[in-house]
Amino acid sequence: MHVLRNGTIVDADGTLEADVAIEDGEIVAVGDVGRGDSETDVSGQFVAPGLIDSHVHLMMDGRADVATAQDESEFDHAYIAAQNLRKTVESGVTTVRDLGAQGTLALDAGMAVEEGRLVGPRVLACGQNVIMTGGHGHWFGREADGPDEVRKAAREQLKRGADVVKCMATGGVLTEGAQTGAPELTYEELSALVDAAGAKGVPTAAHAHGKQGILNAVDAGITSIEHGTFMDREAANAMAAEDTYWVPTASALRNIVDNPDAGIPRDAMEKATEAADEFESSFDHALDAGVDIAMGTDAGTPFNYFQNIPDEMAYMVEFGMTPEEALEAATLTAADLLGLDDVGMIEQDYRADLVVLDENPAEDVDAWQSPAAVFVDGDQVV
Repeated sequence: MHVLRNGTIVDADGTLEADVAIEDGEIVAVGDVGRGDSETDVSGQFVAPGLIDSHVHLMMDGRADVATAQDESEFDHAYIAAQNLRKTVESGVTTVRDLGAQGTLALDAGMAVEEGRLVGPRVLACGQNVIMTGGHGHWFGREADGPDEVRKAAREQLKRGADVVKCMATGGVLTEGAQTGAPELTYEELSALVDAAGAKGVPTAAHAHGKQGILNAVDAGITSIEHGTFMDREAANAMAAEDTYWVPTASALRNIVDNPDAGIPRDAMEKATEAADEFESSFDHALDAGVDIAMGTDAGTPFNYFQNIPDEMAYMVEFGMTPEEALEAATLTAADLLGLDDVGMIEQDYRADLVVLDENPAEDVDAWQSPAAVFVDGDQVV
């Protein structure tokens, strides 16, 4: 048994001065624990749950023009994914959800981490996105048209072991010619996807920028809306009423518009600039309506690097959340979205996914930037 001694626990329940005992990958005691086989003194430091990023693309490396990856092999993308896994966990992120990769790349990455062949965060993955023919991200997704084809495409991902079924409900910024907010998959197609996933008890996620695409996805029963850039009050209220999660991915837009002369395609820059102008009001609507918000970054998109995932916490605060709310969004709420009932908190019988910080993250959102130590399933990796 290893004990983190004399620290202050910080999670969604608040703060508590207590020791944390770890054994066989789990938290076995919190409070005044007995002597451990080994101990780490964390006096004056804060012990928080590892961050959960609900939206990443492990095969992407933050290059200015993501379309150039089409010229590379799946082997190239696997090497990129392995590097990203290491960078992610070193930044204090202990669980990620990959929402789109070639073939089984992300699913295989998760297995490699679980079996100890790679060092990284726990990985949940969708396999391939389900996309209309020629739709946003078509070059690495599973194209399908009509409810029957979409149902089959979803079932293919489930057969591979998908932890979530992801689709593109609207166009997007990074696909040339796609209209960012325009609906792509129809309500009937989205409903077929939800039905297929529901038969296996698997959640769903929809890339959706525009209002109509968001409403189509909510009405179809999609579990989470990714991006939600043009969300208005009606869409936010609909999401709150149906308990639909929102994963804002503020980092994605910010890292595009902040790099106007760095090689990002002109079409993408123009669409991102327009979207960024609307994004702040989406946050306002979501917060006013009480939408459940889970942290996610879209890591891997232009200049959106895995080692910078904690920047998302600062953006969430900038858009109106408190540091405490951002902490909850990146731990407990994200765990709920991912269907994980043993991560995201520091409690007995939870997985020992822990980050040791020098400052209190419930008061200072920048505390996440430089972890003093990171534990994943009880193993110290930083």
